[in-house]
Amino acid sequence: EPMVQKHLESLQSYYGNGLETGPLHRLTNLLLVEGLTDIQQKEHDILQIETTKGLRNASKSIPLEKLFLPLSKVSIPPRISVTIGVAGIGKSTLVKLFVYTWAKGEINKDIIFVLPLTFRELNTYEKLSAERLICSAFPHITEPNCISAGAARTLLILDGLDEFKTPLDFSNTVVCTDPKREIQVDNLITNIIRGNLLQEASVWVTSRPTAATQIPSGLVDRMTEIRGFGATEMKDFLDQMFLDNRDLSSQVLHHIRANRSLHAMCTIPGFCWISGSSIGHYLKNSTHQLQETTTVPKTLSEIYSYYFKMALSHPEKPRETLRIEQAVINSKRIVGSLGRLAFYGLLKKKYVFYEQDMKAYGIDLSLLQSSLYSQLLLRDEMQSFTAYYFSHLTIQEFLAAIYYYTAAKRAIFDLFTESGMSWPKLGFLNHFKSAVQRSLQTEDRHLDIFVRFLSGFLSPQVNKLLSGWLLVKDEHNSFRSQAISFLQGCLNTDYVISSRAVNTMHCLYEIQHMEIAKTVEEAMKNESLAGMLTPVNCSALAYLLQVSDVCMEETNLSNCLTYSICKSLLSQLLFCHNLRLDNNQFRDNVMELLGSVLSVKDCQIQKLSLAENQISNKGTKALARSLMVNRSLTVLDLRSNSIGPTGAKALADALKKNQVLLSLNLQHNTIKEDGATFLAEALLTNHRLTTLHLQKNAIGAHGARKIAEALKQNCSLKELILSSNSVGDHGSVALAEALKVNHSLQSLDLQSNSISSAGVTALTAALCFNKGLINLNLRENSISKEGGPAIARALQTNRTLRKLDLAANLLYDEGGKAIALAMKENRALTSLHLQWNFIQAKAATALAQALQSNSSLASLDLQENAIGDEGMAALSAALKVNTTLADLHLQVASVGAAGAQALAEALIVNKSLQILDLRGNSIGVAGAKAMANALKVNRSLRRLNLQENSLGMDGAICIATALRGNHGLTYVNLQGNRIGQSGAKMISDAIRTNSPDCVVDV
Repeated sequence: EPMVQKHLESLQSYYGNGLETGPLHRLTNLLLVEGLTDIQQKEHDILQIETTKGLRNASKSIPLEKLFLPLSKVSIPPRISVTIGVAGIGKSTLVKLFVYTWAKGEINKDIIFVLPLTFRELNTYEKLSAERLICSAFPHITEPNCISAGAARTLLILDGLDEFKTPLDFSNTVVCTDPKREIQVDNLITNIIRGNLLQEASVWVTSRPTAATQIPSGLVDRMTEIRGFGATEMKDFLDQMFLDNRDLSSQVLHHIRANRSLHAMCTIPGFCWISGSSIGHYLKNSTHQLQETTTVPKTLSEIYSYYFKMALSHPEKPRETLRIEQAVINSKRIVGSLGRLAFYGLLKKKYVFYEQDMKAYGIDLSLLQSSLYSQLLLRDEMQSFTAYYFSHLTIQEFLAAIYYYTAAKRAIFDLFTESGMSWPKLGFLNHFKSAVQRSLQTEDRHLDIFVRFLSGFLSPQVNKLLSGWLLVKDEHNSFRSQAISFLQGCLNTDYVISSRAVNTMHCLYEIQHMEIAKTVEEAMKNESLAGMLTPVNCSALAYLLQVSDVCMEETNLSNCLTYSICKSLLSQLLFCHNLRLDNNQFRDNVMELLGSVLSVKDCQIQKLSLAENQISNKGTKALARSLMVNRSLTVLDLRSNSIGPTGAKALADALKKNQVLLSLNLQHNTIKEDGATFLAEALLTNHRLTTLHLQKNAIGAHGARKIAEALKQNCSLKELILSSNSVGDHGSVALAEALKVNHSLQSLDLQSNSISSAGVTALTAALCFNKGLINLNLRENSISKEGGPAIARALQTNRTLRKLDLAANLLYDEGGKAIALAMKENRALTSLHLQWNFIQAKAATALAQALQSNSSLASLDLQENAIGDEGMAALSAALKVNTTLADLHLQVASVGAAGAQALAEALIVNKSLQILDLRGNSIGVAGAKAMANALKVNRSLRRLNLQENSLGMDGAICIATALRGNHGLTYVNLQGNRIGQSGAKMISDAIRTNSPDCVVDV
C-alpha cells in the first residue's frame, strides 16, 4: 500500500504540472482503426494530412477510459495497444492526460501500476533487464518482481517509438524470458511486446504512423488514432492563442480557411500554433508597416519565414531592444549551429538529441535560455539526462533547409555525406538538384518537406522576408529559373503519377511558379481538360486534386480520362469525396482499377458517377466485388451503361452484404425482368439503400411485381424511379398492394408506363391507406377522365401526399373538375401538375373555386391547356383571395388581352405569387399595358415570363418602364415579341437603369 501510494503521488506531481485539461477534450475520444493504411506506412506526416484533407475514414471511436477494457462481454482486454498520430497532434499530451487522470483515481481503477516511459529515456541505455527498467525509472518501486511476475495488473506505457534510436527488429529477436537478465534495449522492447517478458503486463505504445510499421500487425491487439481538430476546436484553439484579441483570432481563422491545404494541416495542433502565430504576427504588424507590400503568408516557406522572423526579432527582455546588427549576428550563429544539427539529424531520422550531440555540433548550451532557442528547441529534463528536440518536426526541417541552402552556396563536396568525403560538387544548383533527387529516391519520403522549404527560399516573397537576416537580398534571382526548369523536368517522365510528382508540384508552389497548375485548374473550371492531359499536366492535376477549391465540392473529370491516365491518378482519386467520371468511354478494364481503389481501407470516395461509359457486366462485377468491402461509398451512378441482367445480379449480391451505399442509379442499363428480380431479392435483406433509379430498363410488369413484393418487407427505401419500363396496369396493381403496407417509401416515379385508369384506380385506392408517400409521378400515361374521380377520392382521404404530377394524360374537363372538387378539402398537396390534359375553361373555373378555400397548394401547372380568357378570369378572381399559391404556369393556355387584364387586376392585390409563366399566349399590347400597371404596385413577383406574346415594341416598353417602381422582380423574359435589335437594346438599357438587379432576356 505505501509503495502504491508513493507511486500515485509521484505521477500526480510530475504529470499534473502544467496540464490544462480544459482544451484537451479532443483527446478523450480516440479513433478505433484496423491498422495502418498504405499512405500511413509510406508517406511523410504532412503528406498524409494533405492527401487525406486531414480527415480519416473511421466510423468508430473509443473513450480514453475504455482504451484498455474489452470491447464486448466475450472479449478480453488488449495486451498490446498502439496509438498513432502525426507529429504535433498530441501523443505525449495524451499520455500525460491519461496518467494524471488515472493517478487521481478517475479511470481504470483495476490497474494497480501505470509505468509511463519514453523512448527518449530508453535511448540513454545500451543494456537493461526488465526489472532494472522499472527500478531505474521508478526508484520508489522496491519490489519490481511483483510486476514482472504479474502479481498486480500493470500498464507499461512506451511513448514516442519514432524517437527510438534503434529500429525494432522482430524477425531477429533474441528470445529472453528472464526478467533479471540484461540485454540490448531494442531486444528488451521486442521481448516485452512479444510477451516473453512482463507477460501479464499490458503495453501501450505511441508513435508516428510510419514508425509504427516496425511492430508486426499480428502482435497488436488494439490500434487507435488521435484525431485532429474539428472546426469548433480549431476556432477555440486560436481564441486561446489570441485571448486578448478575438478580432485577430477571427481574421487568422478566416485566412486559414481560405487556403484549403493550409486548413487541412491546421487540424494538427502543433502546425496550427506555428501557422496561427505567423499569420497573427503578419496581421498585427502589416497595418503599422504600410511600406510592406507583402501578402498574407500562404506557402509553407512563407509561414515559417514569418515564424522565424517573429522569433528572431523578439527582444530578450520586455524593455530591451537589441540592435539589429547584433540580432542578425546572434541569429545567424544560432540558426547555423542548430541548422547543421537539424539537417544531419533529419538524414539519420534522428529527432531527439542529448548533450553529447549538442557538443558534437558546436551548439553553445549557454544560449539555450534565449527567446529564439525557446521557440525552436524544447528540452526534457530527467534525473539522469536532458533531452533536446525541436518544437515541431517541420521546425527541424525548416532549419535543415536553411543550413543546406546557406552551405550549398560555398560547399565543394556533397553535403549529404557528413564526413565530407565525396566527389566534388560545386555550385548551388548542383547541390539543389542533389537534394531534390535524394528526396525523390527516399522510400519513406522523409525529405519531402525539407526540399519544399529549400525550394521556397528561391521565391521572391521569402527572400524579401528573410533578406538581411538569413538570406542575401535578391540572391534567388541567380538560381530561380534554372531550379524551376529542373523541377519541371522531374515531372516530364511518364504517366506514373506518384506522391513524388505531387511533392514536386508543391516545390513549384513554394518557389511561386504556378503556371502549369493554373492552366490545368482553369481547364477544370471550364470542363475542357480533354486532350490536354500530358504527363506534366497529369502531375499538376494530381496536385490540384489535393489543394484546389475547384475540387472541394465535386471532382469532375468527365470526358477527359483514358485508361492510362486514370491508372496514373488512382492514388489521388482515392481521397476525392465526390468524383464524377462520366462519358470517358471507360470499359471494363478501368472498372478493375476503380474496384481496387474502392477496396482499399483508406478509400474516402463517397459519391462516384460513372454515367455514359461503356461498362458491361464484367466491369460491373469488379465494382460489385469492391462494394462488399468498401466502407465509404454512399452514392453510385451507373446510368447509361450496358450492365445487363448479369451486372444487376452482381450488384444485387453486393447489396446483400454492403450496408453503406445509400443511392444506386441504374437508369438505361437494359437489366430487364431478371435484373429487377435480382435487385428485389437484395431489397429483402439490405436495410441501408434509400434511393434506387431503374428508369428505362424494360423491367416490365413482372419486374415491377417482384419489386413490389420486396417493398412489402423493405423499410429503408425512400425513393424509387421506375419510369419508362412498360409497367402497365398489372405492375401498377402490384405496386399499389405494396403501398398499402409500406409506409416508408416517400417518392414513386411511374412516368411513361402505359398506366390507364385501371392502374391509377388501384394506386389511388392504396393512397387512402398509405401514410408515407410524399411524391407521386404519373405523367405521360393513359389516365382518362374516368381516372379523375379515383384520384379525387384519394386526395380527399390522403394526408401525406405533397406532390402529384398528372401531366400529359387524358383527364379532360371531367377529370379536372373531379380533382378540383377534391382540392377544396385537401390540405396536404403543395404541387399539382396538370399540363397537357385537354383541360378547358370549366375545369379551370372549378380549380379557381378550389383555390379560394385551399390553403396548401403552392404550385399549379396548367400549361398547354386551352383555358382561354374565361378560365384565366376565374383563376384571377381566386388569386385576389388566395394567399399560398407561389408558382403559376400557364404557357400556351390561349390567354388573350382580356385574360391578361383580369390577371393584372389580381396582381395588384395578390401578395403570394412569385413565379408567373405566360409564355406562348397572345396578351398583346393591351395586356402588356395592364400587366405593366400591376407591376408598379406588386411586390411579391420574382420571375415573369412573357415570351412569345405579341407584345411588340410598345408592349415591351410598357413592361420595361414599369420596372422603375418595382423592386421585387429578378428575372423577366421578353423574347420572341418582335421587338427588333434596336428595340431590344433600348429596353435592356431602360431595365438596367430602372431595375439594375433584374435580369432581362430580350
